[in-house]
Amino acid sequence: MNRRQFLKGIGAAELVAILPSPKLAFTASAFRRCRPSDPDWPSPAAWKELQRSLSGDLIPVNFPLSVLKTAPDSPSARALYRHLSNPFYIRDQPGLTQTLGWLEAWTTSPSVYAVAARNAHDVASAVTFARENRLRLAIKGGGHSYQGTSNAPDSLLIWTRYLDDITIHDAFVPQGCAAALRPQPAVTIGAGTIWMQVYDAVTTRNGRYVQGGGCTTVGVAGLIQSGGFGSFSKHYGLAAAGLLEAEIVTADGQIRIANECTNADLFWALKGGGGGTFGVMTRVTLRIRELPEYFGIASFTVRATSENAYKRLIREFLSFYGEGLFNHCWGEQVSFNRNNSIAINMVSYGLDSRQAEAVWQPFLGWVARSREYFFEGRRIIASWPARHMWDVSWWKKHWPELIVPNPRGGRLLTLISRLVGWLYEQPVFDIDERPGASPQHAWWVADASQVGWFIWGFDSLWLPSSLLASEAQAHLADALFAGSRYSTLSLHFNKGLAGAPAEAIAEAHNTAINPQVFSAFALAIAAEAQGPAYPGIGGHEPAISQGRIAAQHVNSCMSRLRALVPQAGSYVSESDYFEKDWQRSYWGSNYARLAEIKRKYDPEGLFFVHNGVGSERWSTDGFTRR
Repeated sequence: MNRRQFLKGIGAAELVAILPSPKLAFTASAFRRCRPSDPDWPSPAAWKELQRSLSGDLIPVNFPLSVLKTAPDSPSARALYRHLSNPFYIRDQPGLTQTLGWLEAWTTSPSVYAVAARNAHDVASAVTFARENRLRLAIKGGGHSYQGTSNAPDSLLIWTRYLDDITIHDAFVPQGCAAALRPQPAVTIGAGTIWMQVYDAVTTRNGRYVQGGGCTTVGVAGLIQSGGFGSFSKHYGLAAAGLLEAEIVTADGQIRIANECTNADLFWALKGGGGGTFGVMTRVTLRIRELPEYFGIASFTVRATSENAYKRLIREFLSFYGEGLFNHCWGEQVSFNRNNSIAINMVSYGLDSRQAEAVWQPFLGWVARSREYFFEGRRIIASWPARHMWDVSWWKKHWPELIVPNPRGGRLLTLISRLVGWLYEQPVFDIDERPGASPQHAWWVADASQVGWFIWGFDSLWLPSSLLASEAQAHLADALFAGSRYSTLSLHFNKGLAGAPAEAIAEAHNTAINPQVFSAFALAIAAEAQGPAYPGIGGHEPAISQGRIAAQHVNSCMSRLRALVPQAGSYVSESDYFEKDWQRSYWGSNYARLAEIKRKYDPEGLFFVHNGVGSERWSTDGFTRR
């Protein structure tokens, strides 16, 4: 149904009461939100009145995947299959999400209607309508949530896709803070923006940096509210720590400014207290940082010829990491695999290619001197001008030069070198190839597997830097080896702040994230998923039996690390859906303060997300109050 048909349909009900008066506060324990099958679901005329109050549109939400079931061989279905691997296409559909579900937890399901907000007043109208009509709300920006928090059946969706303005300031002062804070460079970003757009504006075109997400299609607002790690968090710290000001619509329908001087308690909660919990962010202003001369990469795989050799390899790498990489210059991840290999995929800050190569030389030399190990596939240790980190056109031209070093001997050999690079290595970015798409609509190839995936199992925990001490390294190595027998186990070094500059750690102390992150050198992650997999679509459904086995493997893998750190916390955006003690795990000692702020700004519990602050007061679907 298109918008015109929708309005025509609801126009026939002009005589029906328009909007109910405010009613049914969340005071009774039996309170239940309204579903379309209920007699008190808003009338067509009430929906039409909501439409009249908007600058944007009220959209009946279709489920694009339905055509794969009703007409699987149609041109529409074939076109859809081509687009489903494109996160920019998914972003443009209010009824789609990047993650399609989690085994025995949730499956993507569209809302009934969506408010395609064009400004904060549209959001305020939607929030007020939902509150007065007892509706379940969902909020979608990037639609990247692993735990399904950006969609809900039988709900009203606030879709922030079109809130994507970006404004750079040379001297920004938060409202009401002129006497307390000095002006500083900053960027104001609409809540529907994704990080690729921000990096293009701030870094590629302006030669500066803003701390955001590593995956280019993650939504800005969701990342800030979760705390926010990016590839270079080991140097710059949390994305949330760079928040200077937010505009947010709270449950009473008020548009509020939150910063250090105005609504300071809410401001603190928004910096890591969880997305979709305290209100609907409409814009954020983040600090702009200086850009180094170089960013770089170290990417290669080392494989051992036996399990005993693999154990020694793990111990050697941990020792090398503690001595050479445990600092603000190195982030991203290393994976420990079931085939007795270690896959290095790390990024560097501020080092040129020679400096980066020198850092790795002790480990590379150790590997080369033994017959028990060999390099598998390509080996890249290279740096490039930091300004081009997210410059798609630059990467198209220069990536082969980084893969295969330019030989000395003339133009012909240089051309051969480039040709070899293009023939044997995939590009850095996948591109949105839809007609009229911006050439900057691109995402890292390494993140492509998350588009349209269905999660079987996922778990994470922070590893304290005390495990890097010489007397503890052997125990950590043994746990990593034992875990890798079940599932690939990755250490994300940029998602632990131990080793970061003192300033970055100090700034993170003023956020709501679990304080364990300050002493953690890495976030350990084990995950198993299938993708693409489309629930309910014949021939493309998730493999349930295989998924259950994989989920058990993830649990067995992570249990080896939990034995070392039994009370380890976890990162709210990358954690187990079935996390039992999630209040402590996600926020630690900060949870009590967050719960108090939740009661102040959302006393009736309008905003609900799975395992979000205050969600223990609701049924798992967010419809019935306990």
